[in-house]
Amino acid sequence: MEKELQQNSINLVKVVLFGPESTGKTTLSRQLARHYNTVWAPEFAREYLQDKWNNERKTCQKKDLLPIAIGQMKLENELSKKADKLLICDTDLLETKVYSEEFYGGFVDEKLNEAAKVNTYDLYLLTYIDTPWEEDDLRDRPEQRLEMFMAFEKALKKYHKNYILLKGDKETRLKIATNAIDKILQEKENLHSFSASLKSKKNYMK
Repeated sequence: MEKELQQNSINLVKVVLFGPESTGKTTLSRQLARHYNTVWAPEFAREYLQDKWNNERKTCQKKDLLPIAIGQMKLENELSKKADKLLICDTDLLETKVYSEEFYGGFVDEKLNEAAKVNTYDLYLLTYIDTPWEEDDLRDRPEQRLEMFMAFEKALKKYHKNYILLKGDKETRLKIATNAIDKILQEKENLHSFSASLKSKKNYMK
């Protein structure tokens, strides 16, 4: 796999906000980062494509997908060094892969395709379409929100990703998300304590 698309190996719990446009992913990313006093990795594509629109009045093209993927992983890897036990990711390469397939007739760059399947996360938070559509320069296909949602969920199931579905208002979504994340953090802490205890016991017996 391309090194630029590879995750850095780091002892963190990584959670991804996953789903169609205008479903509250960025809002929840900020809420979770604030709740856990950690950092979150924003969606690189937003800045990249907004700059392209501002400068060229052009929307996303096939050739943009790989640079977007590379930029996303660079951002994630940089911010993972600043995170405290947990990194919240506003998107991942699997989301980019789904968009590529849906917008370009099944096309996915092979490098992106491989990285999207190999990079791993502890939990995906799949955001439902029960939020108001908010228009901007980049969003489109408001009439196909359900179709896009189904494509995202299909990808999570196809690649056996650990995910939960988030519906409802901001407070409801935050509560469901934090309950799921707390369980993962606790399981990891228990495993760390067990490993430390086992290592200490082995050293004592030497």
